[in-house]
Amino acid sequence: MQSSYFGKPRSSSKLWAIGHWFGPYAPLIVMFISGLLLLSLTRLGLVAWKWERVQATGELCQILLQGVRVDIIQLGLLAIIPVLLSPLLATRKLFKVWRGFTYWWVLLSLVLLVFLEAATPGFILEYDVRPNRIFVEYLKYPHEVFGMLWQGFKTELVFGLVMTLIAVAAVAKLLKPWRKAEAKWASPAVWLVWPLVLVLTVFGIRSTLTHRPANPALFAITQDSMVNSLILNSTYSVFYAAYSLQHEAKSSAIYGKMPREKIFALTGAQAADIPTLTTLVPSVTRDKPLNLVILLQESLGAGFVESLGGKPVTPNLEALKNEGIWFTHLYATGTRSVRGIEAVVTGFQPTPSDSTVKLDLSQKNFFTLASLLSKRGYLTEFIYGGESHFDNMRSFFMGNGFQQITDQPDFKNPVFVASWGASDEDLLNKTHEQLMAHHASGKPFFTLAFSSSNHAPFEFPDGRIKLYEQPKATDNNAVKYADYAIGEFFKKAKASPYWNDTVFLVVADHDIRVRGDSLVPIEHFHIPALILGGAVQPKTVDAIASQIDLPVTVLSLMGIAAQHPMTGHDLSNVSADYRGRAMMQYNYNFGWMQQIGPTVTENEVVVLREGKAPAFGRYDPASKQLQNTAAPADSEALAERALANSLLPALLYKEQRYRLPE
Repeated sequence: MQSSYFGKPRSSSKLWAIGHWFGPYAPLIVMFISGLLLLSLTRLGLVAWKWERVQATGELCQILLQGVRVDIIQLGLLAIIPVLLSPLLATRKLFKVWRGFTYWWVLLSLVLLVFLEAATPGFILEYDVRPNRIFVEYLKYPHEVFGMLWQGFKTELVFGLVMTLIAVAAVAKLLKPWRKAEAKWASPAVWLVWPLVLVLTVFGIRSTLTHRPANPALFAITQDSMVNSLILNSTYSVFYAAYSLQHEAKSSAIYGKMPREKIFALTGAQAADIPTLTTLVPSVTRDKPLNLVILLQESLGAGFVESLGGKPVTPNLEALKNEGIWFTHLYATGTRSVRGIEAVVTGFQPTPSDSTVKLDLSQKNFFTLASLLSKRGYLTEFIYGGESHFDNMRSFFMGNGFQQITDQPDFKNPVFVASWGASDEDLLNKTHEQLMAHHASGKPFFTLAFSSSNHAPFEFPDGRIKLYEQPKATDNNAVKYADYAIGEFFKKAKASPYWNDTVFLVVADHDIRVRGDSLVPIEHFHIPALILGGAVQPKTVDAIASQIDLPVTVLSLMGIAAQHPMTGHDLSNVSADYRGRAMMQYNYNFGWMQQIGPTVTENEVVVLREGKAPAFGRYDPASKQLQNTAAPADSEALAERALANSLLPALLYKEQRYRLPE
């Protein structure tokens, strides 16, 4: 059947027979049908790839059906602008403009769908989820990210580019008849049909008649976050992430509301100018407070530490743990480096919002260890082998007490430069060099050094370690190299004049590739931490602990008596029956875990979720299993405590009350 809507008949016009019925809306209908087919086929492919995890949920039919619903939402979003413009442009007078506009709009829209679906398998391999807010954030740093992709993900990069080029050619061919189309609908016909088209498009986007339109929370139908992301399509996931990033300051309310007074009561805060202001009485009295050095290790999760149940790729850290304060059950607050920086450097609790390192209201007058120590005469600096503007680190640090930044351009003749910058070896050689200079000056110092070698594509110099496995560029080998650099650094530090006057903290920013089939994969938040130095007495802390406890603890060991707004605990000075807690932000889920006995064999967990009731469970660190349970007897109190601890930092941020006293 040929459609006269397109002038001379062509064989490819058969694909456009619908034009006879839908007139100027024909390209949008073709986009809708093609998009549904494309997204459904790619979802089926991903389901087949991850069949074991999909099958375990028992929700295959719902995954596929709800997936079509999400695809309709996304295609409606792509169509809404042309639909809104159609009464003006789809008339006979302006039909050529409409034809050109819709041609390019549909072409670019379908190519975008193909591009993001092609990028999905590689992203899932790395992050165990469809492209999301991480994908959006990385777009800000094309130099670093393209270097990483080219070095470590050539296959995925080439596949994505090839699929995109094929999509351009295929869609251009599909749309070719439309370029010859002539206007057949009179203007009144367009205006009469337009309200119906608009209503259908808006309803497709809203996807529900309830009070709130559909959002990703509606499609979180399983306990496995990766499987839930398969229900979405990658364009919708990225669009929603970009939208959410524009509304970060409000996102803490996704779990519910609570009166201000109750938030304070449940968290120990006060109705004061700085609600969390605390006076630290150090556990160790010193005539002269010590220096502080923090070695923040990229992606060094407990899975790389044999004594914590991981692989034997950190022998130097294992040897050093007997010389300092070793934390066996410490948990990161999040899954990104900036979240780790937030916890370790500021002691700030996590929220569903982005890290305060990147948010507008925390770029100055926000508490950090540097802001406290700089007021006490300390030289404060940040050392990084890459470019310090990445993830807004330079801006945040310079606005909040750091006086000096050393980054990639400052490394002269580095041993090895990878996609993310100078190697850990170079980083720690530079750190030792700087510490020697600071000691010679006689001025106290606080140095934060942030590693990068254990980051995909896992590049490091040859000849330093015996490889744990083949090929060379793996996370296990990269961690073993990072551990080698730590060992070499501490050999120099112990022989240096600054050793006895300095507290050193070695801690991960987060685990690598945080993923799992539970609402919060707690086992992947488990990280090592070690505090050592010539003046530090060795011991082991077995209680549940959080990254936010570390800055308070190191200040105490330094002998710093001060007021500060941090809510962490001083783990250098706790009683034998101390029962710890940890908090973990995983995408839009907030996990609160608290120790319920004198040992850590069993811990109560509550997970707050957007638009859903809290979920409860028990976590056993030995088996690394989170067992879902019925709501415990104290479930209401447990959920309220978790909610209060999620809302408190959001309140402090929004009102700019997380700072030092004037």
